[in-house]
Amino acid sequence: MTSIQLKPGTPIKIAILAMGGQGGGVLADWIVDMAEHAKWWAQTTSVPGVAQRTGATIYYVEMIPEANVEAAGRQPALAQMPTPGDVDLVVAAELMEGGRAIQRGLVTPDRSTLIASSHRSYAVGEKSARGNGIADSNKVIEAGEAAAKRFICVDLQALADQAGSVISASLFGAIAGSGTLPFSREDFEETIRRGGVGVDASLRAFALGFDAAAHAPATPERISTERPLPAVPETAPNPQVRKLLDDLRQNFPAASQPLLVAGLRRVIDFQDPAYGAKYLDRVRALRNLDAQHGGEAKNWALTTAAARYVAVAMAYDDVIRVADLKTRAARFDRVRDEVGAKADQLLYTTEYMHPRVEELCGTMPAPLGRWVENSKLASGFLERFCRKGRFLQSGTLSGFLMLYTLAGMRRFRRSTLRHRIEVASLEAWLQLIQETISVDYDLAVEIVNCRRLVKGYSDTHERGESKYRRLITAAAALRGRPNAAQRLRDLREAALADDKGSKLDTMLAEDLKLAA
Repeated sequence: MTSIQLKPGTPIKIAILAMGGQGGGVLADWIVDMAEHAKWWAQTTSVPGVAQRTGATIYYVEMIPEANVEAAGRQPALAQMPTPGDVDLVVAAELMEGGRAIQRGLVTPDRSTLIASSHRSYAVGEKSARGNGIADSNKVIEAGEAAAKRFICVDLQALADQAGSVISASLFGAIAGSGTLPFSREDFEETIRRGGVGVDASLRAFALGFDAAAHAPATPERISTERPLPAVPETAPNPQVRKLLDDLRQNFPAASQPLLVAGLRRVIDFQDPAYGAKYLDRVRALRNLDAQHGGEAKNWALTTAAARYVAVAMAYDDVIRVADLKTRAARFDRVRDEVGAKADQLLYTTEYMHPRVEELCGTMPAPLGRWVENSKLASGFLERFCRKGRFLQSGTLSGFLMLYTLAGMRRFRRSTLRHRIEVASLEAWLQLIQETISVDYDLAVEIVNCRRLVKGYSDTHERGESKYRRLITAAAALRGRPNAAQRLRDLREAALADDKGSKLDTMLAEDLKLAA
């Protein structure tokens, strides 16, 4: 570990990139306080991002020993913003913020030490992507190795959580453990003590961050992107669920069982064990088709895909489901953890609700809902209440009871209009798979995978459903053609490329020209 080599009259330059709530300002203030107590001149500035995860705040610190200032015979002129190619130490409170620092040119191989926490806080674009929009963390690690003189990348958020503190403390420890600044460990720790707030927890996080950086490998470890599949439980407390698990283990191929377990959990959580039995029956019918058409030689590709997407189709997102999820104790606990609320603090969550007439009709008994949808007078009356969104506090008694009552309608779900619509769509999809597998096994598998487009509720569901219908129509037309499965796969990826499906429409138009 070698500290930054000071040049006469040149300050040490530090850039800290942190999101709201991560204590980037506290970290910058600690560095300034430590420097000033060591008889240095120091200055910190900040440039806020647009908003939370669409742009982190950059805290910039410049500091220079007082002896160097006296030798120069004048007060130093310290900059207020980092300059690309002119930063000694870059600290990122999240991995992708380290990537942004690299993009901005703040990290250079001849000079910069980069310290980044390897954990991820997903950006809005990653969360709202139509497909898998999560950026590859390992690309950032590779870029950091190439861009930085020295790159330290460990999960400092996990260390902070372990210590019961916040990431600013473990980042401060990592800076100390890296040895890049010319201060002793005692100087760092005394700075925390002078702060006087959460000292013990901060010192624990500091120590963990210090050790992690001091013993960090020269080459950061790659982050595994594999998601482990669930194991098949041996038993379950509910006798009905135990029976379903026995059926799953005995009558379905091993390759599909982990996803069947996940699907079974999803549909039971959505409705009840009887609904779980219906799920297994639907997958069983596809498993029998799979066996008849060489599925074993293809590692049961159809059954495995069906295990996932039949569950997705059966456990759709409706108003009842949304209300159920918003009133669960686990959800309130998760929100409290995310905002760092203490046990003695009150926390109110404000929900934005903007149901459409279609959502309201979908919760009604099927005949009534269909009548309201087809009646201009009735649907127009409901439209008055759906023109504007409403804000609802789920932590208040009235707000909670409203959502809880909606969630309680789950027992009537099978009689609702929305359920009838979803079942009709599901049965048509299963029928198309059955008709296709005898002609083209691989195309049948791709038809199963098309179901991934149908997700969410309200406008999100409508857009996905529209693109799904176009794909299913195209799939029926592709049957019997060479490379049909690959073409449908390409069309599905095009459908995921944009909200409106413009790319999909372009490709479908090309297919029509070729067919003509």
